[in-house]
Parts: sequence; C-alpha cells; structure tokens
Amino acid sequence: MSGAVQHSEIIDRPPPPVRRWTRERVVGNALLAIWILFGLGLALFLLRAWDPELMAKYAPLYMSGVGVTLSLVGISVVIGAALSIPIAYARMSSNRVLNAISYAYVYFFRGTPLLAQAFLIYYGFGSFRPQLEAIGLWSFFREAWYCAVLAFSLNTAAYQAEILRGAIESVPRGQWDGAASLGLSKLQTMRKIVLPQALIVALRPYGNEIILMIKGSAIVAIITVYDLMGETRRAYSRTFDFQTYLWAALIYLSIVEALRNAIEWIERRITQHLKR
Repeated sequence: MSGAVQHSEIIDRPPPPVRRWTRERVVGNALLAIWILFGLGLALFLLRAWDPELMAKYAPLYMSGVGVTLSLVGISVVIGAALSIPIAYARMSSNRVLNAISYAYVYFFRGTPLLAQAFLIYYGFGSFRPQLEAIGLWSFFREAWYCAVLAFSLNTAAYQAEILRGAIESVPRGQWDGAASLGLSKLQTMRKIVLPQALIVALRPYGNEIILMIKGSAIVAIITVYDLMGETRRAYSRTFDFQTYLWAALIYLSIVEALRNAIEWIERRITQHLKR
C-alpha cells in the first residue's frame, strides 16, 4: 500500500518548469558576458603591463596607505558609534529641544557631501589659527589626519544614529510591555531584550555604512592624508602609469568584498536561531 502511495506521489509531481530565453534572461546573460570580458581584459592588461621594479618600489607604500585607510575608517566608526548613542536617544526623545538639535545635526551631516565637511573642518578651522592657538587646539586642527578623523566621525555618527534609531523602533512595542510585566526596568529591557533584537536588524545597514566609509575615505587624499588613494596619486605623479589606479581599485574591491563576506558570515551566525 505504501509503495502505491509513493508511486502516486511520483506520478502527480509536476514537471520542472521550462526555462525559456526571455528578453530579461537574454539581457542578463549578455551583461554577464560583458562583465566577464571586461574582467579578462583587465587581467590581460595588468599582466602585459606588469613592471616588477614599479611594484617593488610602490607596493610597500600601497600597504602603508591601506593601513592608513583602515585606521581612519576604524577609528572614525568607533567614535561615531559612541556619538550615535546620545544622538539616537535625542532623536527618540519627547523633549522638543533635544529632538530638534539632534534632527538638525543628522539633517546637516546626511544632507551635505562628506568632502565639503572635510574641507569645512580642515580649511575652515585653519582660518581661525590665532583663536585656536589661544585655546590650545591649533596642534589638533593643523594636522590633516586629525581633521579627517573628526570629519568622518561626525559624518558616520549621523548615519549610525539613524540606523540605531530605526533598529530600536523596529522592535515591537509589545516587547517593552512584556518586560515591564516581568518587573524589568527600562535599562534592563533595553540591554537584554531590545538591543539584541535591534542589532540583528542593524547589522547589515551598519556593514553598508562601513563599506561606504571605506570607499569615501579616498577623499582625504585631497587634504594631504596619504591613505591608499593618496599613495596612488603620489605613485601616478611620479610614473604617469595608469595601472597605479587600477591596482588601487582592485585593493579597494578586495577590502570591500572581504568585509561584505565577513558581515554575511556574522549575520548567519547570529540568526541561526531564527532559521527553521
């Protein structure tokens, strides 16, 4: 009897759908082929243009630039994360003054280009040298590195505050009510119930923000910070070899791809309990 049932199930199973060559599929495959050809052409160009002396001379500088880029982004993200907590709290506050100040901060730093913010801090504060010397801050603002860290920290704090606020508000209100019924304080509820759920929601946006910071960090080369792009510009100015920019692009791509895979791995690990 069981054999007949299994045989019936096999017969009644619908056949697999026929994949037709629709216009969308043709366009998708054509674009994929173009990207493959582009990648092969780029690899061939780099192989033919390979210059051992050039790489031996500038590879250490590129690695130094990578270290500066990662340090800049890492420090800025940590400082921005610390700043984002009070900003997100103010954004969710019922106090109109706090809410208005935090809204204006977020609106400004999310609505203006990061390059303009770096210029305002590096060149803008530089025009107030006598006043800054009088209060002992000139040694900070005369260094392009510190100005870049400040600009990036203030910028990412605005984005991280909105990510954190959105993640916290995504947790259903019933979680708060249930915790209150168990006698938990608001701080305990936030730390033990709301934040663990909110951070799962915020993980991917946080990862996207870090990736954008890495790509946006190239602008600090304009204010004389020798990060990866700064070292690339210096190498090109001495060699006029276009492959210096191609190698920089590949390094940026490798960093971003490694970070993207790391975020996906972390997301899989912390969401295992949600998969059935």
